[in-house]
Amino acid sequence: MDPRSARTRQALRQAALQLASERALDEITIGDIAERAGVNRSSFYQHYSDKETLLADALDEIVEEVGASLEGPLKTPDRVPAGIIRFLEHVEAHAGLYAWALGPHGSAVVTARIWSRVDDLVRRHLALAGDDAPDVGVPIEIFAASVAGSGFGAVRAWLESDPRAPAAVAATWIWRMLLGPGQAAGLTEP
Repeated sequence: MDPRSARTRQALRQAALQLASERALDEITIGDIAERAGVNRSSFYQHYSDKETLLADALDEIVEEVGASLEGPLKTPDRVPAGIIRFLEHVEAHAGLYAWALGPHGSAVVTARIWSRVDDLVRRHLALAGDDAPDVGVPIEIFAASVAGSGFGAVRAWLESDPRAPAAVAATWIWRMLLGPGQAAGLTEP
């Protein structure tokens, strides 16, 4: 990709996330995003068809960064992987955006993109684990979809809770849930 085009896309993603942390998504216009990114509206439309696709790209990029930080197979059930905590801290900082995107009236585009990315991360980590991967007696695609669905459900419930626990605590809950009762016994609280 052309470096100038990549910079414009990055500026638009950053602008959208910044604005979404300041006010409700319904109140943000494409003009607002373009202005914050330092580009004009036509530049926005050269890269994105709508706000939803832009936000899907921005959030997809965050999930990919988290996945890249989860190096190697996840063999440490006694502590929550730092990447999961970082991701939930990002979700916490942009709680309104994620509550909208993952909520009942949210974005099918954003949800599908993040779900697909999480599903892919689970598959990659199971492949990295090789013979050490848990044998759960179901095909990998079913297991990965289950983990993605459980994770989504847990994040959504956490976002809806009042008061909301800190991200590190929620990460511990989610990690315990993903490990299952047998392996989560030795996990310590943050």
